[in-house]
Order: sequence, then C-alpha cells, then structure tokens
Amino acid sequence: MSSSFKTFLKHTAKDFHNQSVNPPVVRASTIIFKSLQDIRKTQAKAKKNPIGGHYDYGRQGTSTTYILQKILTKLEESYHVFTTPTGFGSVFLSIISVVRPGDEIIISDPVYSPTRVLTEKFLKEFNISTVFYNPHDLNSISQNITKKTKLIYVENPGSNTFEFQDLRKIISIAKKNRILTAIDNTWATPYYFKPIKFGFDMSIVSATKYYSGHSDVMGGSLAVNKKVFNKVKIAEKMIGLRLGPDDAYLITRGLRTLDVRLDRHSENTKKVAEFLSKFKKIKLLYPYKKNSFNYKMWKKYYSGASGLMGLIIKSKNKNSVRKFVNSLKLFGHGYSWGGFESLALHQETVETGKRKYGNLGKDEHLVRLHIGLEDSSDLISDIKQALKHLK
Repeated sequence: MSSSFKTFLKHTAKDFHNQSVNPPVVRASTIIFKSLQDIRKTQAKAKKNPIGGHYDYGRQGTSTTYILQKILTKLEESYHVFTTPTGFGSVFLSIISVVRPGDEIIISDPVYSPTRVLTEKFLKEFNISTVFYNPHDLNSISQNITKKTKLIYVENPGSNTFEFQDLRKIISIAKKNRILTAIDNTWATPYYFKPIKFGFDMSIVSATKYYSGHSDVMGGSLAVNKKVFNKVKIAEKMIGLRLGPDDAYLITRGLRTLDVRLDRHSENTKKVAEFLSKFKKIKLLYPYKKNSFNYKMWKKYYSGASGLMGLIIKSKNKNSVRKFVNSLKLFGHGYSWGGFESLALHQETVETGKRKYGNLGKDEHLVRLHIGLEDSSDLISDIKQALKHLK
C-alpha cells in the first residue's frame, strides 16, 4: 500500500462515475453482454488474468464483490482474497482446496469447535485423517508428520482459551517438510498481523466479526499466496462458495472504520484486563502479563490485541459463575463477536469442543468476554457488580 493502513481504508473504492463515496451494490445472476464476441473477449481476459474481475456469470461475482476482494488483497498483502458467505465457509474452502482422500492434516488442538468437527469427523468419512498437536509443544507437529501430511492448520490465538504459539517455528517446520499452511487470523485481522506476508499459504478471517463490526452481516475471507491460488480457485468454482453483493457492500462499509474500532476495542480491553487481574479467583486469558509465554509470543508477532478475551474462574459453585455472567447488564448473551457491543458467554464443552490438551482443571470454569465500544468505566462498573455473585 502506498498510503498507511488507516488512510487507505478511508479513501479506497470511491465511485467517481456514480459520484458515490461507497461503491454501488450490483446484483446480477446474468452478466449481460452486447454480443457473443464480447462474451468471448471477457472469457479470454479471465483466462489470462484470473484475479482481474472478468465475469461471465453472477456466481463468479459482480463489481461489488470484486471491489471488496481488491481491498482485502491489499490489506492482507496477499496474491488474492476469496470471499465466502460465512467465516466457516472460508475455513472449509481452505482445507478442501488442498487435501484429498488418503491425506493427513495436522491441526492445533484449541481450534474453533466447528473446524474440529469438520476435520475430525466429517472429513474422516472421505478418508482424510486429522491429528491434533499440542500448542504448548510444537515438537508434537514434527512428531506427527508423515508422507501423507498435506496441511498444517493453525488457529492463533487458540479459540476460547487463547494460546499464542511460536508461529515462526511452525512455518519453519512446514517449509522444511514442504507442507502447506493455513491460519485462522480472525482474532487479529491483518490490522495486527499479516499471515501471507509472514509465510503462511492461506489466511482465514471471519468477516462476520471485526470486518463488518456491526453484527448484521455474515461473511468470510480467504487470503492466499500464488502457490495455492489455482487449487483454491478450482475448489471455489466447483463448490460455488461466493459472497453475495449486499453482504460485500456492508463489509466494505464496515472496513472503513476497522482501524478506529479495533483501536477502541483494544484500549477498552486493556483497561478491563487490568481491573480483572486484581482478582485471585480469575486467570486472564489475554496477552497482558509481560513475563508470560503467551505475552512474549503475542508481542513477537502482533502489533496489537483485539477485544476478545477469556477468563478461567476458580469456583466450587458452578451456578455462581452462571449468575455472574447473567448479572452483567451491559454484556449481551449470544454467539459471535467482533461487533460494537460487549458480549459474555459461559463456555461449555459444546463451545470449546472436546480437546486433547489444555482442558480445564477441577472447579475451573471458562467465560468468554468480548469487550465492545462502550465507555470502559461503565463496563468495569458492570463487571464489578456482577463479580459479587461469585462464590
């Protein structure tokens, strides 16, 4: 990018033809041409430049979706970005593009629960096997590599439990063994970390979260390098995973303020973390403790931290933990995160998935907080009154 991240987001994709600050929503199933010759010319252009936005059918996209892809490609500093109807659609596309029956996947244990089900159960029926590695012992990756290993899949930090890993070591292992890599980068977004530039082959972001920022749209992005582009392009075409123009418009609009919102999320979360760190019954799952391994790994690779954190609460009374969560007045209770509002969930096994490593100890309870854009002092006051219910 010639300009800074912040400036680029404010000035990109203006439509001077229609005199509009934001690009128009173009909805089309049929892409219409003046003649058969024009169709053939467009198809020839698409063959010569497959990332150029030359479409002959609506499933491939419209100018609205193409504009979003161009913006995200610059933000990611990648070869190309594919967009999907949901964040999980991008997870599926990344994996199904590069693995085939008989292949093996090595995946981080604290991965998003649906990703775990996809790899551990669904793909197993297609003779694709999965091994989960210990995020605290990356030698467990090397120990599980075989001639059949095709992909190392990382989620960083870990879903719900926020383990930060040594990403350079993972890339080194993968390159040494000529294995492809993918990372779910939803927590950080390319604002705080750019996986493709760092060396990953694929980078997933749930656009439902911070890209949108307003809890009213679903979508996903899959950034790729040139090495895997053709594989993903073929899979995307065969499966038909494509984001619609209305959702693309809303995500593009949300991106205008991505930096402003993330800065505020981060600022608020640091203040909340500082407050919660004073309570002995609570272990914070957030990169705030400077002598911790998680902090060192976060600081080594990331330029900032977003608004999602975990709490491990020590209590013999599970109901009091639930009461703590239910007593929060400024925190909504619902799935997803990344919007302007604060959210709280008491995490059960159904949210985290049954893991091989890092399960909770006796009388430990996991709570996930998304710190929104409200006044931080109000959020802290709300948490303070709710903590009185913990026993």
